[in-house]
Amino acid sequence: MLLPRILTPARAAITALKPSYAACISLPYSFDTLRSTNAPFSPTLTLVRHATHQAQGRANGAKDGPGKRLGAKKTGEEYVIPGNIIFRQRGTHWFPGENCAMGRDHTIYATQSGYVKYYRDPLKHPKRQYIGVAFQRHETLPYPPNAARRRRLGMLAVQMDQEASSSPKVDVLDGDMQLGEVAGSETAPRVVPRMKAQSQLVMGKRYAYREANWQIGRAAERAKVKVREFVPGDRFRAWRKSAARKTANAERRGLRGKRK
Repeated sequence: MLLPRILTPARAAITALKPSYAACISLPYSFDTLRSTNAPFSPTLTLVRHATHQAQGRANGAKDGPGKRLGAKKTGEEYVIPGNIIFRQRGTHWFPGENCAMGRDHTIYATQSGYVKYYRDPLKHPKRQYIGVAFQRHETLPYPPNAARRRRLGMLAVQMDQEASSSPKVDVLDGDMQLGEVAGSETAPRVVPRMKAQSQLVMGKRYAYREANWQIGRAAERAKVKVREFVPGDRFRAWRKSAARKTANAERRGLRGKRK
């Protein structure tokens, strides 16, 4: 406390004053003023401590964790395989070109093996930027207009025989024609009628040819196999089948527990 150090000089200063001033100043009143000023809980003194740094958190730091790692993942003329991600983006800054596709998060990836090409196609769209994959490094995208589309079908190039390539081509709709050398001879061209197929194939999903369901269901009839006819309203027979199936499943579960 500073009070003991201040009281002694204050007494000396008040005593040294002239009698006129000393009479006006009462000694107890001045000491009470000093005591109230230097008290530990003084109502006249307010202490405010300001923070030396921000307590809420970082102002310029990342709010939602690390970044999303957007941008180019493959450079130009870099070799890629199907499924390789070429560019990650938010929005369509780049569009998929030749042999490329775009995911639902606007990620552009390769659909064929080749070399990455970044290019523009003024004839297709004047302001868009495209990313494509070329099969050869020296190729440039986009391909010339009205040019044949280049595709990689995964086929092996084999040299054809000259005899097979020089044989004449004959198209026959109603049957298979066998070619000969001279017309009117035994080896002359003749039409061999095709045998009618017993089952009619119909193209279904995924471009697969298969028989109709009603034809598949009559396979046993065509093979002359006797099958017990199904009666739609026979509930007792259906109950017996379900009971037998449940019994077999219970026995199978019991055997499974014994094996363990």
